Amino acid sequence: MRLLLDTHVLLWWLSDDRKLAKHARDIIANPNNEVLVSSASVWEVSIKAALGRLEIELDDLEDAIVRNGFRPLLIGLRHAVTAGRLPAVHRDPFDRMLVAQASVEELRVVSHDRVFDRYGLASEGLPPIIV
Repeated sequence: MRLLLDTHVLLWWLSDDRKLAKHARDIIANPNNEVLVSSASVWEVSIKAALGRLEIELDDLEDAIVRNGFRPLLIGLRHAVTAGRLPAVHRDPFDRMLVAQASVEELRVVSHDRVFDRYGLASEGLPPIIV
């Protein structure tokens, strides 16, 4: 299975936060699954850190992602166009980019946020994994 971690799932994983359910941990840790992290998530973390809403060592974030066996997913032109064409489910640009990337790259989003259910990824055979 190919997975795309939502930002908070990534942060919970990296900090070993108990908010991340065992089921989610098992899916992410499964060596048969490919786990990706979007540049949009790193962008979101950077903005929240700059606003003082999140404490994280940004200089170590990329290394932590790679060290955990996750693959970075860069934002491409096709992702950007797809994000712009998504229905107006909600306005969060980071979530919209994750949905677009999941759709284009055929990934399943791992999130705690039920808003991903509303984007119709399940109709494409890629239902989000809500944890």
